[in-house]
Amino acid sequence: MEKIRKEEALEYHSSGRKGKIEVVPTKPTSTQRDLSLAYSPGVAEPCREIDKNKEDVYKYTAKGNLVAVISNGTAVLGLGNIGPEASKPVMEGKGLLFKIFADIDVFDIEIDAEDPEKFIEVVKAISPTFGGINLEDIKAPEAFLIEKRLKEELNIPIMHDDQHGTAIISGAALLNALEVANKKIGEVKIVISGAGAAAYSCATIYLSLGVKLENIVMLDSKGVIRKDRSDLSETKACFATERNINDLKEAIKDADVFLGLSIGNVVSEEMILSMNSHPIVFALANPDPEITYEKATSVREDLIMATGRSDNPNQVNNVLGFPYIFRGALDVRATKINEEMKLAAVKAIAELAKKPVPEEVNVVYSSKKIVFGKDYIIPKPNDPRLLWEVSTAVAKAAIESGVAKNPIKDWGGYKEELIHRMGRDNKLIQSITNIAKQNPKKVVFAEGSSLPILKAALLAKDEGICHPILLGNRKKIELLIKEYNLDLEDVEIVDLYEDETSALKEKFAELIFEKRQRKGLNKKEALRQMELRNYFAAMMVEHGYADAAISGVTRKYKDVILPALQIIGKQKGVNKLAGMYILMTNKGPMFFADTTMNIEPTMQDLVDITLLVSDTVSRFNIQPRVALLSFSNFGSSEEEGAKKVAQATAIVKTLRPELVIDGEIQANFALNPDMVKENFPFSLLAEKRANTFIFPNLASGNITYKFLQEMLQVDAIGPILLGMDKSFHVLQLGSSIREIHNMTRIAVMDAHYKQQFQND
Repeated sequence: MEKIRKEEALEYHSSGRKGKIEVVPTKPTSTQRDLSLAYSPGVAEPCREIDKNKEDVYKYTAKGNLVAVISNGTAVLGLGNIGPEASKPVMEGKGLLFKIFADIDVFDIEIDAEDPEKFIEVVKAISPTFGGINLEDIKAPEAFLIEKRLKEELNIPIMHDDQHGTAIISGAALLNALEVANKKIGEVKIVISGAGAAAYSCATIYLSLGVKLENIVMLDSKGVIRKDRSDLSETKACFATERNINDLKEAIKDADVFLGLSIGNVVSEEMILSMNSHPIVFALANPDPEITYEKATSVREDLIMATGRSDNPNQVNNVLGFPYIFRGALDVRATKINEEMKLAAVKAIAELAKKPVPEEVNVVYSSKKIVFGKDYIIPKPNDPRLLWEVSTAVAKAAIESGVAKNPIKDWGGYKEELIHRMGRDNKLIQSITNIAKQNPKKVVFAEGSSLPILKAALLAKDEGICHPILLGNRKKIELLIKEYNLDLEDVEIVDLYEDETSALKEKFAELIFEKRQRKGLNKKEALRQMELRNYFAAMMVEHGYADAAISGVTRKYKDVILPALQIIGKQKGVNKLAGMYILMTNKGPMFFADTTMNIEPTMQDLVDITLLVSDTVSRFNIQPRVALLSFSNFGSSEEEGAKKVAQATAIVKTLRPELVIDGEIQANFALNPDMVKENFPFSLLAEKRANTFIFPNLASGNITYKFLQEMLQVDAIGPILLGMDKSFHVLQLGSSIREIHNMTRIAVMDAHYKQQFQND
């Protein structure tokens, strides 16, 4: 698994705006009239309507998309009872997952109350605020009572995810594992190590799926839960066995299924060997499973195994369930999350694993083809289909079981709404990262003695996307590494003023002299250029000593780009280089070009830039929807600049008839398909807004992206240099560590595709 350093985790949570979430207005607030509508006196009108009909609270407020993540911090992760304040980072994180996976808004609420009655009283008192409640990290047995009472006494969806999330995901995994093993659910013998809230819920849902009660053996910290024990709680007594079994070793012998929800390393290889043929082992203790995947699979080839870890096949991860269960429940305004809805989620998750996996999922998980079988019995957490498959199944179950107050009638429209709600392109960075991790490259950082560069190089190294090469003064680099405790001691450092580098400098000088001797370069100048880090870095890439280069944090753009242009040059078949920025908005990424290279592009330049950018966007597994921007719409101006854009659009349409493209078009129309449909229904942009924007000149492109970046406070990735023969990328002067890290990801991905192109 990737290294997560203490300092990095603390900085992530404390830098900039503290914490991980914020409240963002959803209505205009720019004028006094807006504020009068938002608050007094305008707010009185929806208040009166809700007073007449309480259900109108869903019409006039955010309640219908608002979930409370509530905890008292008594059972946090692997940290135990750390209290409400210390649990807050976890609850904020859970809220973040709700938002990014299902677009559900969350308030995290930490209650200073271990007494169940007091906790219940507080939650009931605040419940009118919320459309649903996710109980989190509450210790057993209190968690059972709290959830039971709240479900009985409130009429909104409530779920204790620690109990039911694991049960739902492992239930789906169990159904598919049994199918792979060719075993019948009513016949299998199951051993459960652990008797907490999650174990109880798993056992309960397994019974609903068809497991026989007499075939379950459960163990707690004192051993096998047997009927002759006098210390059993009500919940444990439900699963007490009459069999004469004393310990885990005896229980697991001849068992078909092992479910671990206890502590690490309690299962031995001998125990795995004693199980029935084609055993199913779910070792879900975190971070250390009851037996490691490596140990278990080394002794049984017929084993089907799942863990809670992302570095093993079949990760039982609650994020496969809770965002989509609440999404479906909220969308039909369910009064509860009942057994029918949970079982519907189980079956939807199980069925999804049997369907062909989209290529984007294969790419993310470094696989040529993920197929249903013992190493793939549950979907991957990044599978976008979970949103509509699970949410829809849960919503339908709520309707059929009679707990839905707002039934859905148009299921096709509902799916489209979910896709639009999430903007399926919003995981671009993760996709780029995974492509880079499949093919880590040697990246030379030309400004290796810059602290931000060193920190970004460390992130890239830890993430496994590249092998950094630090170009700069060795003593200064080593001093910074030591002073800031950076784990970069094993990284290659190239110092241009050390004797060891002299021979390579001379070799590079000869090579560049041969290339540019008839372009005004003499031998002495060639050697002097090799003492300049940007020239040397470009030569390293050009001649295979590195796969990619990054520079620009401490130098002006033109001073960095010139060496790359002189040494590397354009890719074969490329007529015009271009600069592109990616703005990561809440509606998905937006691609802007040309923002850095061509000051006043000709009509043919616009054609070349559009083709180059469209190909690049497609490489990100995103369909480009291209708008060639102007101050006019479709011939409304005879000005030469507008005509140039219109002509370029026509040529690109001829060259690439399959491309979704139009122009000349104003920016507001390009972003608003309804306006296009109303005024220009013939346009290809009438159905869906553009995501790729070609500007008529550098001034408009550069000003626009910088303006939006500052106004919207969005991540901007770039400038991405398009059309170079090899991967060389120029950072903005003063780029942040995050921006450098993102550019490193781009550079590695770019190097991968350029090498593929050259090999083809």
